[in-house]
Amino acid sequence: MSAFVLNVIGDGADPELFAPLGLGRGNILSPGRAFDLPLTRDDAKPALAEARVLAEGLKLDINLVATDKRRKKLLVADMDSTIINVECLDELADMAGLKPKIAAITERAMRGELEFEAALRERVGMLKGLPLSALERTYAERVRLNPGAKNLIATMRQNGAHTMLVSGGFGFFTSRVAKAAGFHAERGNTLLDDGKVLTGQVGQPILGREAKLQALEEAAARLKLDHAETLAVGDGANDLAMIQRAGLGVAYHAKPLVAASAGAAINHNNLTALLYLQGYTDDEIVKA
Repeated sequence: MSAFVLNVIGDGADPELFAPLGLGRGNILSPGRAFDLPLTRDDAKPALAEARVLAEGLKLDINLVATDKRRKKLLVADMDSTIINVECLDELADMAGLKPKIAAITERAMRGELEFEAALRERVGMLKGLPLSALERTYAERVRLNPGAKNLIATMRQNGAHTMLVSGGFGFFTSRVAKAAGFHAERGNTLLDDGKVLTGQVGQPILGREAKLQALEEAAARLKLDHAETLAVGDGANDLAMIQRAGLGVAYHAKPLVAASAGAAINHNNLTALLYLQGYTDDEIVKA
């Protein structure tokens, strides 16, 4: 078996496009959607660069994936804009009429331009006095699972993986999203309130970049897993430490800093792509 495969995902994906690379026949994971091409260790990085040139302008996600321990036994996933479609804090801000101001800070923090914990405290402070009913409205009206989320979790669980939702967002949402998607466990920050409205404060310690990495490390140790058996996925700068530590770290529709620094990047496809990266075929994916 090759040490690496060239994994290609996207509508109309065809191994013939990469015939000039001379890598042999593709292993089809999903007809017209996803396949692997075998690689040797020596030709891995040059082949990736050449493949991306051949596919320039096409909406294909092309990544190198190690074949050893390819199917992961631990998934640690970010929530906002990864497992779900929105940034919950920005949507709460919309309820308060502050979305443009708060969303601009969120964007800078996710790009790594601001220190996460300070940016979170600043944004939460602006929400002081927001009725608790706004949280329920935000979840009911704005929060949706991203396509492929349920299939991803169900398939990995069926194959013995432990799944964790670890978010710099808030426990009000992580608890509900984790249940809806099927995660084993969840962690998030705590919005403090007086029983009626938000106080503008967040519980300490704040779960940020280092806490996400710690969650990955602790879970791997508890489950007695090698880091090669772990998968981390996220889109923002506060996800980067866990993404770089995991055996398979995936930048999902991510900020440029994250996409450039992750082991794999999914820019054009939904969360089912994380299963194709692990070598699952359509027949093996659980339709949840």
